[in-house]
Amino acid sequence: MALPLLAQSLRAARSTARPRRRTLPLIAAAPLAFGIPAWADDAEKAEPSPPQTTLNEVRVEAQADAGAGFAPAASQSAGKASMRLLETPQSVSVVTREQMESRQITDLQQALQTVAGVSPVNFGRRGFDDINIRGFRSTESILVDGLVQAPGMWTRLVPWGYERFEVLKGASSILYGQVQPGGLVNAVSKRPRADAFGEVNAAAGSFGMKSLAVDINRPLSDTGRSAVRLNALVSDTDDPVDEVWRKQQWIAPSLSLDLGADTDLVLFATYGKARWIRMQGTSPYGTLLPNRNGPVRRSLFTGDPTFGPYDVSNTTVGYAFEHRFNPRLVLRQNVRYESQEGEGRFVSLLALQASQRLQNRQATVQQFDYEALMTDSSVLSEFDALGVSHRLVAGIDARRSNARQANYTCRIGALNLFAPVYGMPATCPLRPTTFAPTKLTVAGLYLQDQIKFGNGWTALLGLRREYSRTDTHDEVRNRHTRQKDDATTGAAGLVYEFLPGWAVYGSYSESFLPVSGQTFAGELFRPETGKQWEAGLKYERPGGGLTASAALYDLKRRNVTTSDPVNAGYSVQTGEQRARGLELEAAADLANGVKLTAAYTYIDTEVTRDNDQSLVGKALNLTPRHTASLWATWRLPAYKRVTVGVGGRYVSRQVGSLPFSLPGYAVMDASVSYQGDRWRLTAGVKNIFDRKYYDGAINANVVSPALPRNFMVNASYYF
Repeated sequence: MALPLLAQSLRAARSTARPRRRTLPLIAAAPLAFGIPAWADDAEKAEPSPPQTTLNEVRVEAQADAGAGFAPAASQSAGKASMRLLETPQSVSVVTREQMESRQITDLQQALQTVAGVSPVNFGRRGFDDINIRGFRSTESILVDGLVQAPGMWTRLVPWGYERFEVLKGASSILYGQVQPGGLVNAVSKRPRADAFGEVNAAAGSFGMKSLAVDINRPLSDTGRSAVRLNALVSDTDDPVDEVWRKQQWIAPSLSLDLGADTDLVLFATYGKARWIRMQGTSPYGTLLPNRNGPVRRSLFTGDPTFGPYDVSNTTVGYAFEHRFNPRLVLRQNVRYESQEGEGRFVSLLALQASQRLQNRQATVQQFDYEALMTDSSVLSEFDALGVSHRLVAGIDARRSNARQANYTCRIGALNLFAPVYGMPATCPLRPTTFAPTKLTVAGLYLQDQIKFGNGWTALLGLRREYSRTDTHDEVRNRHTRQKDDATTGAAGLVYEFLPGWAVYGSYSESFLPVSGQTFAGELFRPETGKQWEAGLKYERPGGGLTASAALYDLKRRNVTTSDPVNAGYSVQTGEQRARGLELEAAADLANGVKLTAAYTYIDTEVTRDNDQSLVGKALNLTPRHTASLWATWRLPAYKRVTVGVGGRYVSRQVGSLPFSLPGYAVMDASVSYQGDRWRLTAGVKNIFDRKYYDGAINANVVSPALPRNFMVNASYYF
């Protein structure tokens, strides 16, 4: 019960200018800490937040090479335990720590640029992790150690704190519950290890970028089973767009305790604070489309710096527990409490005036306060029955969360795109435009069995039963709604290793995601569902060091919410969307000092049903039909301390329902590093040829200029 008590002690008094948080009651939180759903009749005790489950090996000695190399042969995410990629009947991609360091990664979007199926979409450098997988938005399906973050999280992951990012593609609700159909990203955190080490990293780069990070690990016992690790980072950067900046501080201590040879316990916490001016984008008129007044500067800031920044802080505390009754029976529990509070201020673009000189705008103030308690308890069992081998994971995950966000829609003057004047006053209402505190309670029972028949045949079968309740109190309209949803989802796959290291597979999987809200007639929305068929070929070189895969899939998203054609401001659920595609990936750690990762994606998306008939048959926005990427490093044979890296990305034209399309582009990156005895120096340049392109669009009024050529130098000292 220490965790809920600690969670309460971390809540400070909130400013009366913000929506006041109602804390998760201890009486409800206690059962959750043991993986048991606490269904309360009182609507005061439920709320929304991130999904569930976790599993990374908690054993400290098993973490030693979690982020090494470019070509890992196993992942945690598909089975909540280490599972060979070759025996997984679903597409899984892994971005390791070594890959991230060689490419000088600073955010999640950059890290996933080399992953097939992940669209390089960007809605402006607005401070969040915007992710599209297989054509569908997956921003709310980002997990940390198997537990989903709160859906209202307004900050982004700090790659410095993670050993690897695993991307599980397609409908994946069996083990993780409420996720979006395109797929999910699981960030595997750095955890204490048995060896003593330390690293200090300093970086500087274009646009005033500078950061300082530390990673220190110390064993606390002779065996190293008790250990402490501290990761921290501070950063400060400007932007090629005028007036845009970001300042961030982040710290993550973790402690492993020696509770005996068969028991592991890791306690962890994080605290982060970020302040930034949001870069939302610029007008398409004068950039992608003609403007009778001439071109619009790419560096033009279309907001107003005096309106204020985002100011957000977030905290997490939790533990990961594992007990081995014997080598074939393991009990695991993962618990995380998280909270976030802050205020966000930004100016967005409305329609361009007829003169094409004045850009209408709208200012918004967001005041938010979130908290969530999540737990996943499971048993991992290996046994033989009926002449076959089973690896069974069975468990329950549950979460409760409270979300309070007040939005104020403010008036602000139009901006002259060719002679901008800042400091315009914004007129905001005294009462929120929207304020509907939401409480979510979720509980899911899941079962997944990996069955090995021998002779190279492996089956994976999964089943989940989930219940959720959402209580929403619209304080503006004085309306309370309670929405109860439940679903049974399944998955099945079969793998055949027909030659050593060569396997073919086929699978079917489902996803389930409740949708809050109601129609004009007062009918509650049905949950959104996803169904996917996938088939593919995988290769793993015997002895490791080389992996490759090819995947074909057909994915449908149903019950998509679309605009009500009769009642403005309301929505109805009639939409359906489809994505079909081919994904090719390869990764290698070769003996001659070459390491590489390569990917190609072909995707065909289509709106198959919508209230707006003009959209039917069109491609989904921001889904390029072709993308390709390559990144390779080479340790020079004559100068073994020197490693050079080179790579590039190609993205084809992006079409959809917007009045413009985003032109295709190709960019190249390069780096060089020198490894000393106790230090390393890396210098890199991204977008070498300074290609000017656009990598996103929020709506018909906004396009997002990509980063121009930029440089970075990293220096690390090891101790």
